[in-house]
Formats: sequence, structure tokens, C-alpha cells
Amino acid sequence: MRFREQQRRSRWLAAAELGLISSTFSTLVSQLFAARIGRDAAVDWMTVAAIPLRDGALSAEPSWSAILAGIAFHQWADFSWALVFFGVLGRWTADLRPLTILLLALPWAAFTSATEWFGLVPLFPFWQPLFTLQQPYWIGLLVHGCSALMYPLFARLRWRRGQVPARDIRFTNAWTMGALAMVALLGATELFGSHGYEVPWMGRDRDADQSYIRHMTAHHAQGIELARIAAEQAQDPHLRKLAILMVASQAGESRIFENWWLSWFDMEMPDCSTEERATMPGYLTPAEMRAVKAAPPGQFDTVFVDAMSRHHAGAVRMADRMWRSRGDPRLRIMAHAIRHAQQGEIALMHGVDGAAAVATAFRNMFGDNFN
Repeated sequence: MRFREQQRRSRWLAAAELGLISSTFSTLVSQLFAARIGRDAAVDWMTVAAIPLRDGALSAEPSWSAILAGIAFHQWADFSWALVFFGVLGRWTADLRPLTILLLALPWAAFTSATEWFGLVPLFPFWQPLFTLQQPYWIGLLVHGCSALMYPLFARLRWRRGQVPARDIRFTNAWTMGALAMVALLGATELFGSHGYEVPWMGRDRDADQSYIRHMTAHHAQGIELARIAAEQAQDPHLRKLAILMVASQAGESRIFENWWLSWFDMEMPDCSTEERATMPGYLTPAEMRAVKAAPPGQFDTVFVDAMSRHHAGAVRMADRMWRSRGDPRLRIMAHAIRHAQQGEIALMHGVDGAAAVATAFRNMFGDNFN
């Protein structure tokens, strides 16, 4: 037993190395895979940066400083969870076989992502409802799941150099090669996707998917115009920053829509007619837009919140129909995130925070609340 202990390294040091590996892997996968499911990675990192940096992290075009801060905060969180799993709980986890570690790490990912989404971020210690109301829980679950996939490598890191059992060497070599292959595949997919060569359209109703993309793109364009007005005229500084985030998120989603359209349908996206715009739920009339622009300073915030809430509620209805349709799976996944984020922004405009924000976000995950 004493000889075996001499062969081992400190579980805390091994856990720290595993934390660096797992957090870096999840960062790479998140960055490379985001656009495949309709996420703008830069906006997501900026939203994560807003957890510690608050409104100071938000801008209409995510800055490199905010992106890097978001990545750093994410990696710190993943690193910390690895220390808990193999350090604090090392009495039970440090000697497990690789596949056993994996079987425990996956539910651990569900637990840790839920702990952040339901508690640590919106409540104590950060008290920041933006993350939970903006990003549906499953995004964090996917990110934490990617991190958990690297946990079996602890079976090698726990041994001193030259003392690793042959079976652990074989397993971890294969696991590492699989992880590198995944990153390479996602990197190639991202490279081709960024040049307009996405995986072909996979829906069952081409006309419905095309209509949704065209309509949501036009809807977002008006939402961006409306949010830009608030970014300049809102009296509440927090509302100004929230409007700026709306510009960033909807602009990012519009870029993804345009890229998917060109890749899937190989033609320019037709603009929506006046008649189509008039039938879109929540789309404001020219008179309503002028009323927002002309609102007196003392009344602007109230007028804007009312107009943007109606606009968002319409987008939620459109996204909810896509989510429940037979459309391309990527469109449906993206629609669920849009549905969640825009309901969350309505709550944020009305000052929802704390436990109420958590309850609202949970409801938003499963219903559109605007039928």
C-alpha cells in the first residue's frame, strides 16, 4: 500500500491539471460548435462575462476584452468543479476506473450546470439574473457535458511519470486521440460553415422553414432598430445596456440566418413584403415606431419597454411555432433559444431578479407564456 501511494501524485495537483484540460476542451468545442445550433459564440461569451463584470461587459459588438473575460470566467468555473470532483470528493473518486469516472462525470455535469443556472449565478453569490434569463439551461448542460468528457483522463494524471499502468495508458491515449479528432472535425465544420458550406438543410417543409427565416430576419431587423433607439435615449442606464445586448444578440442571430439561407437554398434571401410584415406577430407599425422615437425623455423608458415587450412577445410566438414544427433540427434548436431569451429580456426590462428570475426562466424553458 505504501509503495502504491508513492507511485501516485497529489490528487489536488492531478485535479488541477484535469481542470485545465477539461475547461479548455469545453471552450474549444463551445466556440467551434456554437454556430451549428444557431448560437453566436461571441455574444454568449459576453453574456458570461456579464456575470462578474455586470453591465460593463455589454456592447453592441462584443469586444475582445469581454469575450476573453467570458472565456476566462467559464474556464475558472470548470476548473473549480474539477477540483471539487477529484479533490474535495477525491476520497471516493480518485481511484475509480476511467469508464466509472465517465459514468459519474456526466450526471455531475447535469448537477453542476443546474447549480450554476438555478442558484450560483442568479442568486448567491453573483445575483446576476441576465445569464439564466438569456441562456436556456441546456446550453450550460452541453458545455459542462463537454468538460465531463475529459474527466476519464484523470486515470493517467493521478500517477507519477513512469508509473502509469499499461491499461490506463492505452485507454487515455485512445481517449485523447478521440478528443483531438472531435476538435479537428468541429474545426473543419466551422471553417466550411463560415464560408457558406453548412451541412445541407434537413427539414421536412422547405416553404415553412424559408418563411420562418425570412420573417424572423425582418422581425429582428426592426428589433435592432428599436433597441438602438433605447441604447441612445433610455434614461435608466441598465435599460440602455440591456438594449445594447438586444442589438448584439439579434444581429448575431440574423447573421446565422443569412448564412444558413445562402448555404441551404443557394440564393439571395427575398425581403419581406409590406403585407407580410403587417401579419407578423409583434411587428410594430410605422406609427408605433415613430411614437417610440418621439417619446419625451421622462416617458421614454415606459414607452420603449411596452413596445419592445410586444415586439418580443411576437417573436416568441414565431419561435414557438418553429420549435413545435417539422423544420430543420438546427432551426428548431435555435428557435427554442430565441423563445427563451426574448421572454427573459421581457422579464429583465420589468426588473425581475432573484428567485423570481429563476422561476421565470424555468417557466420559459417549457412554454412561451404568450399564447
